[in-house]
Amino acid sequence: MLIDLAVIAAYLLGMIALGWWGMRRTQNKSDYLVAGRRLGPLMYAGTMAAVVLGGASTVGGIGLGYTYGISGAWLVVAIGVGILVLHLFFAKRISRLRVYTVSEMLDLRYGGNSRVISGLVMWGYTFMLIVPSTLAFSTIFSGLFGLPRVAAIIIGGSIVVLYSTMGGMWSVTMTDMAQFAIKTVGLVMILTPVAVWSAGGFSGMRESLDPAYFSPTNIGGETILTYFVIYSLGLLIGQDIWQRVFTGRNDRVAKVGGLGAGVYCLIYGVCGALIGTAAAVMFPNLANPDDSFTLMVEATLPVGLAGLVIAAALSAVMSTASGALIACSAVTSTDLWPQVRRLFGRGPSTEARDGDEVAANRIFTLVLGVASICVALAVDNVVAALTLAYNILVGGLLVAILGGLVWRRGTRAGALASMLAGSVAVIVTMALTGLLANEPVYVGLGTALVVYVVVSLMTEPTAPAVLDLWQRRLRGQEALEDEAPTKAATAGTETLSPAQAEAERTN
Repeated sequence: MLIDLAVIAAYLLGMIALGWWGMRRTQNKSDYLVAGRRLGPLMYAGTMAAVVLGGASTVGGIGLGYTYGISGAWLVVAIGVGILVLHLFFAKRISRLRVYTVSEMLDLRYGGNSRVISGLVMWGYTFMLIVPSTLAFSTIFSGLFGLPRVAAIIIGGSIVVLYSTMGGMWSVTMTDMAQFAIKTVGLVMILTPVAVWSAGGFSGMRESLDPAYFSPTNIGGETILTYFVIYSLGLLIGQDIWQRVFTGRNDRVAKVGGLGAGVYCLIYGVCGALIGTAAAVMFPNLANPDDSFTLMVEATLPVGLAGLVIAAALSAVMSTASGALIACSAVTSTDLWPQVRRLFGRGPSTEARDGDEVAANRIFTLVLGVASICVALAVDNVVAALTLAYNILVGGLLVAILGGLVWRRGTRAGALASMLAGSVAVIVTMALTGLLANEPVYVGLGTALVVYVVVSLMTEPTAPAVLDLWQRRLRGQEALEDEAPTKAATAGTETLSPAQAEAERTN
């Protein structure tokens, strides 16, 4: 136990050290929020895989394997498919936009200012991603070391907040690479083969378990479809995912690295399901399937290696929590705070210095991180809240975002109407059918699509000047590193479009 604790302590100290190193590389807003847009294929792939494979994909994925067998892999497979689709069809264009948030992309594409609606939805989604990841520290530490729940959440959450606040995306990138390596060695290369061997190999597992455990559809067709609708589609538009796309050195890096990350997710999902299936052989009738991870570690691994695998689980949790925290900070500082200042008649400064911007983002990250720890301490289960956030994200924003990327005739009025209609449809349907029902996301998507098309066709097309600026960005001809897609704040008006801002700058 002491050796395992030493391994875990060394890992946690290493995360803090990498956070300090990242702080020394952070000189401006671009460094803090998108790692200076300088990542190559390997680092891009590692960080992309790390941010999407969190506690739900690791501890939760193993728990699904314990309950449903190999079909428990579908949750993580849906995540992998979402990453593959994003990088096959959209990442190239997203990378060239040179923005910081999804809401900035909407302003650039449609003109005007739509950040209040899209920013609030994205803020809620990213914040609710932090909380369950912070709660997962309790599951890991309490299950293995008997650490009190409150202490586990505070210790784990504080370390994530500390290194994320220090260096922003550079710190998160470096810690993610270390976490990616530890997850690969600890869970994929060590725990998976050891678990299968300990359960008697594939033949022994088949003899011990019901044949349904080896059916790919045991978890249920409706559940599989819902995983793809919520997670695959959600990953196409999530701020935490787009922010990683923005870190790529160019669009080729984003595509190649992203495809590698997607394939890795598919492998990771199968490994988690196999570990859970092996646990069902060795520890039948568990009250909580998520306990299967800690039991397998304790039962199958020697001292030292057990500590490494525990560190791997912590890596999964920390990478998702830190990625969501930086994404939430970006939305707050870029989309929401300027709107709050404008509401009180205090527009953003036109001469913001790099040091001031970094300091402001550090404050936002620290405050949001502390708030997420407090929320995690106050609740036991945030599944309903997380489901609400994902449903509104997909049902409310997906059509407006992807529609802007693929349909030239889409208008700002259509985008705003679809965001409002889709979000309301999701909330009303959840109130009628229950928070965890499958129907809300489908109703929201259908409503948003119809409203987007109808309203866009009924309103004036997007101004040619706006579309011209949009197309130049997509072609990489308007890649201004720290230029926001709208100069509304500088001009002191909320309605200045990106095209108008471009014309003003040219004049």
